[in-house]
Amino acid sequence: MTSPQLDASAPVVEVGHLRKTYPAARRGGTPKTAVADVSFQVTRGEIFGILGPNGAGKTTTVECVAGLRHADGGSVRVLGQNPQADPALIREHVGIQLQEAALHDKITVREALDVFGSFYSARADSAELLDLLDLTAHRDQQFAKLSGGQKQRLSIALALVGKPQVAILDELTTGLDPAARRATWNLVERVRDSGVTVLLVTHFMDEAERLCDRLVVIDGGRVVAEGTPSALIEGLEGDRGVLLRFSDDGARGRAVNVLTALADHDDDVTGAIAVGDEIEVTGTRKVLFAVVQALAAADVVPDDVRTVERTLEDVFVQVTGREYRAEENEEVAA
Repeated sequence: MTSPQLDASAPVVEVGHLRKTYPAARRGGTPKTAVADVSFQVTRGEIFGILGPNGAGKTTTVECVAGLRHADGGSVRVLGQNPQADPALIREHVGIQLQEAALHDKITVREALDVFGSFYSARADSAELLDLLDLTAHRDQQFAKLSGGQKQRLSIALALVGKPQVAILDELTTGLDPAARRATWNLVERVRDSGVTVLLVTHFMDEAERLCDRLVVIDGGRVVAEGTPSALIEGLEGDRGVLLRFSDDGARGRAVNVLTALADHDDDVTGAIAVGDEIEVTGTRKVLFAVVQALAAADVVPDDVRTVERTLEDVFVQVTGREYRAEENEEVAA
């Protein structure tokens, strides 16, 4: 199948006002709206994230993008084609790693690549793919004997075996230990650097913040925030925080007096509270500079100074008005 040709500036994926509702699970029940209104665009060569708690509509959204589910409304275009009208138009050009995918216990890594590769008219070089994903040493190992991280690397390899232009990766680090998660993050970046546009589905805030060039935050089937992770975090309203630690009681006491007085007359500092051997100072984006200057003028030196980091979780709390709970109701499958 001929590879779709797009203008370099054209979006690789376009989703507009997507909707999907599942029938009630039992007679007399209420239908489940998994996706109420989702819109976004993905540009070539980026890692684009779809972030939100379980049950937010993330998986249903990407399954509609891939043509695996039929949407009830809205529009989807991938590489200029409409996968809702004819999924075959993009099948050769989109690789998918789904959250619930599994292989036969006895199939080896090499055999799995051969089987999946046979589905495509053009396929990646298996040796290069195994090397990219650090699976060369495990090519003859059976699926059941692979570690969790190795299974996830294999699932990425299978998504890439058809030399796709777009790879959809759905919750690929769920269940992995911290070391395996970080290794998988590095692999996703290597995939992007190889020229593949990545659509990354995740409920992990740190994962999205580390990997995504841009993202949408989905909650209740709707987009509630969109942008780069840094821009979303920088755009948060409210005070910033600085934590100062003192091992000397005298120095800490002098610092409390200096910083309390600072909060009374400096518009960049709104408060200073001592908790144990630490003092937390809140204020505007300039609070750190104000604190450092005041302490230096008073010749008070803290043992440690660190800013209170704001994260995408704070973004979620601000736009939804509630705490982020990753493990919420699962999406309804049909």
